[in-house]
Amino acid sequence: MRHFILTTTASLILTPLLASQSVAQSSITTEAGPMRITPLVQGLDEPWGVDHLPDGTILITERAGRLIAARDGSTTEVAGLPDDIVVDGQGGLLDILIPADFSETRDVYLTYSKQLRGGAGTAVYHAKLSEDGTALTDGHTIFQMDRGSGTSHHFGSRLVEGPEDTLFITVGDRGNGDLAQDVNRHNGKVLRIHRDGSVPQDNPFAGQGLPEVWSYGHRNPQGAAMDASGQLWTVEHGAKGGDEVNRITPGTNYGWPVISYGTNYNGSKIGQGTEAEGMAQPVFYWDPSIAPSGMTFYDGPVADWQGCAFIGSLKFNYISRLCGDPLAEVERIEAEETGRVRDVTMGPDGSLRFLSVIEGALYSLSPEG
Repeated sequence: MRHFILTTTASLILTPLLASQSVAQSSITTEAGPMRITPLVQGLDEPWGVDHLPDGTILITERAGRLIAARDGSTTEVAGLPDDIVVDGQGGLLDILIPADFSETRDVYLTYSKQLRGGAGTAVYHAKLSEDGTALTDGHTIFQMDRGSGTSHHFGSRLVEGPEDTLFITVGDRGNGDLAQDVNRHNGKVLRIHRDGSVPQDNPFAGQGLPEVWSYGHRNPQGAAMDASGQLWTVEHGAKGGDEVNRITPGTNYGWPVISYGTNYNGSKIGQGTEAEGMAQPVFYWDPSIAPSGMTFYDGPVADWQGCAFIGSLKFNYISRLCGDPLAEVERIEAEETGRVRDVTMGPDGSLRFLSVIEGALYSLSPEG
């Protein structure tokens, strides 16, 4: 059943806790040596996205429609979210992006599922964070899908900051795979817009499709990140097998649902098979599916991890490390804390940080010693 929520302080069910130094840490052994896992924020209700302010404040979205700010031993629920968040199935309040110029602009960007013509669809909300960090102000939707869908899955919804005041937005096929091949629909696309919601004139389909479209033929990309060279990557859910890591280039067709390395859930063939003319191959794929979500490229103190991609697995409860050229999985980091890893990011202290849905917590992963 679809419903709408307006997040208010009165709606609090549980209080997230900022983990103190007295909270027990755990140790694991990785191929790069012993690592320490430290809880940073606990007591979260289905966390989805995480980012950081320049002063170290942690901002975490909860899918049910709360934005949590954690700093200096306390947490605050941030007011001022959109009042038309649709919380249903995989939809709700989803990703968060703090741009590099936050200190000057105080800009915050969020993705969420919004009621549209035909049902719910992916939308992007822009607001300013108040000086005391307790509220979003001047909020407005800068992008929404051309139309919604009656399904409650495949919203995509990752945000990546691009050059020249641009944003990349991943949008799932919303359960209608054929629309991923239609550049006149937003379903199954990577989109590129300016931070004010306008469309860059050099987007590849300006004048011949929806102008926001950057690439197409995607199923449900729930992870996206920029590497050190400025190259955009996505990771997306396949069906039964065929989760993909893709190197995103403008105007490229990534094949869904014409080609796939997976099958339908009933075991039947998807489309034409694994290859077709004019459709890009994934850089890496998983079979069976790991249900990937959340992606980052490492830039911290562990030399062996430099430039590697880290991707969370919702299904098998681990963090995948992919390295090399082309990228390929070289290690699976698994611990009690890695239950349904929804997001992975770099912390301001150089640690790898990840959100566990099962544990309801944000953790850091860093070298021991």
